Amino acid sequence: MKMILLSLMMSGFSFAGEFVSLFNGKDFTGWGKEGETSHAGYEVKEGMIVSTPKCRFLITEKEYENYIFEFEFQLTSGANNGLGIHYPGKGDPAHTGMEIQILDNTAKKYATLKDYQFHGSLYTLKAAEKGHLKSVGEWNKQTVTVNGKTVKVELNGTVIMTADLDEINKAKPEHQGAKRRKGFLTLCGHKDIVSFRNLRIKEL
Repeated sequence: MKMILLSLMMSGFSFAGEFVSLFNGKDFTGWGKEGETSHAGYEVKEGMIVSTPKCRFLITEKEYENYIFEFEFQLTSGANNGLGIHYPGKGDPAHTGMEIQILDNTAKKYATLKDYQFHGSLYTLKAAEKGHLKSVGEWNKQTVTVNGKTVKVELNGTVIMTADLDEINKAKPEHQGAKRRKGFLTLCGHKDIVSFRNLRIKEL
């Protein structure tokens, strides 16, 4: 049995409960088209995934249900992106799934944001606590935990948003994405430049 386990580990097999990389630093393996270095308006550059002014939705090949997803991101001034969860692969991820805001909400153009539009918020569904983003150009670390009805966002060591999807569905029954409990992860580009690195996931 030990020899079998060792062989599986050496071949790259991952077990439930282990973190595995979602980006190899070289191409978009695991994100739709294996071996490509440019996809959906995103580029691989110096070991990072970088969105461009043409970016839209960069979608994982695999669907996920319960997991912990960790990544680092670097914003440019006024940049807007997002992390789609439970995305079915069609439509707007913010509505057919759910979108967690990735946003430089310090920019003057965002002076009139609604509370659910600030970074880390579950768009239109649950506002995040403000004040934990690092300055533009610095790297932030974010951890998103999805477990059944619970969605939690931790930014730079502080939990900034916890949502109960059952409660959200009672309050906003028209939102179809909040009813879902499985789907693809997607980077939701809004034609701004944001860099991502160290993307990894642990299935629960």
